[in-house]
Amino acid sequence: LQADMARTIDHISKKGGDTGRFLFGTGSGWFQRDYDEYGYEFGTAGGRLNDLAAALPRIRSRWSVLNPAPTRDIPILIGGGGEKKTLRYTAEHAGIWHGFGDVDTVTRKSGILDGHCRDIGRDPAEIERSVGVEGAPEDDGAALYDAGVRLFTVGQDGQGGYDLSRLKDWIAWRDERNG
Repeated sequence: LQADMARTIDHISKKGGDTGRFLFGTGSGWFQRDYDEYGYEFGTAGGRLNDLAAALPRIRSRWSVLNPAPTRDIPILIGGGGEKKTLRYTAEHAGIWHGFGDVDTVTRKSGILDGHCRDIGRDPAEIERSVGVEGAPEDDGAALYDAGVRLFTVGQDGQGGYDLSRLKDWIAWRDERNG
C-alpha cells in the first residue's frame, strides 16, 4: 500500500515535463500514539525493525511492476540511528539517511553507515546525509557540513504559530555554502 501511495504522490508532485519530487521517507516507527491512532500493533522495537527489513524490498519490487510506473526511481530516505539494523538497512536500500543528535553523534553514526556500505560493496557517497537541526547555523552548521551532512531540517512544533526565521537563516546559510 505504501508503494502505491508513494507512486501516486510521485505523479502528483510532477512539475510540467519533469519527474516527481517526492521522497519516500520511512523508518521502523517510534511514536506509539501513531500506531494506536491508526489501530496498528506497536509491538517491540525489534519487531518493528524486522517489519521494516521485510517491507523495503517489497516496496522496491512493487514499484518495478506498477502501471503506471513511478516517474523515476523514487528516492528512499530512512530515518533513525540504530547502528546494527537501521543503518544497515539504510546502506542496503536508501539514498538518504536522516539522523539525529549532536555533531559528534551524527559524525560517529555516519561513519558506521559508511562501514555498512563498505560491507555490502556500496559507495558511501551514494547516500546523502540529513539531520534535524536546532539553533542557528553558526552553532553547528559548518561542523555538520564537514561531517558530510547536506540536508538540514528545521522542526516546528506549531505552538503559538510558526516562526520561520530560523528556517530562513538555515536556507540562506545553505545557499551561501553551496555557492
